[in-house]
Amino acid sequence: MIQQTTLPIGKASSILGLSRRSYYQWKHSKPVAKNDKKLFKEIHKIAFEFPKYGYRRMTKELQRRNMLVNHKKVLEIMRGEKLLVVKKKFTPKTTQSNHQFQKYPNLVENFILTAINQVYVSDITYIRLLQEFVYLAIIMDLFSRRCIGWALSRNPDTQLTLQALNMAIALRGEKNVKNCIHHSDHGVQYASDKYVERLAELGILPSMGEKGYSYDNAFAESFFKTLKNEEVWMNEYETIEDVYRDIKHFIEKIYNKKRLHSSIGYKPPIEYEKQQELNTSIGT
Repeated sequence: MIQQTTLPIGKASSILGLSRRSYYQWKHSKPVAKNDKKLFKEIHKIAFEFPKYGYRRMTKELQRRNMLVNHKKVLEIMRGEKLLVVKKKFTPKTTQSNHQFQKYPNLVENFILTAINQVYVSDITYIRLLQEFVYLAIIMDLFSRRCIGWALSRNPDTQLTLQALNMAIALRGEKNVKNCIHHSDHGVQYASDKYVERLAELGILPSMGEKGYSYDNAFAESFFKTLKNEEVWMNEYETIEDVYRDIKHFIEKIYNKKRLHSSIGYKPPIEYEKQQELNTSIGT
């Protein structure tokens, strides 16, 4: 009688050159449905012929071949089969701090927030399209974490940041932003004469963070991380119009209205603002 022995998972994984995570993923994975085998085979055939196809083009090609499948399913398969195109890791520069314009002191450090329109934080990020990059500038109210202004452009210039600022002012109202602190990095877009003059015209105080100070703009960077994880990296954009449509929906319908934020008591920003407004009116 042969005695069956069982190797510990860690040792077995090591011998096979697998991680524990890979083992458990295999163990709990669902078998491929029979009707999916043809889909897998077709995806591999197309990928062999067109190795640079992303999941959207792959989906269109499959549909041309009379296969009923959506892009989410194709993305899942291509990711699992390691067929997604590995893009070059070129990162466009959004901040140019080496300029002749005045740099302003940090007014946010140790500032205690008690209401909206006290501190706005601003920043710029890039979004990759198939053939180019576009740039997103945002303005966030630090008290509620609400994105109150944003703009999208092919150029990371002062005009882009001014558009985001003007959207925020249109939402909040000029009379409500006087003495508000506008916090940013030392980027030329925020230090330029045109931008600073607009802040002065509104009675907003410019504030800039020192390089390497982790608190500075951490909230704007956190917003960008959320945006990219939950929206941008789930898509493969072809045009700036595609990006604009999805970013608008994410910011205005999801992030501000529905997404829960731990820093404000697991509430969406707009709901949090309304609650604070109600509490203030009851208190008075």
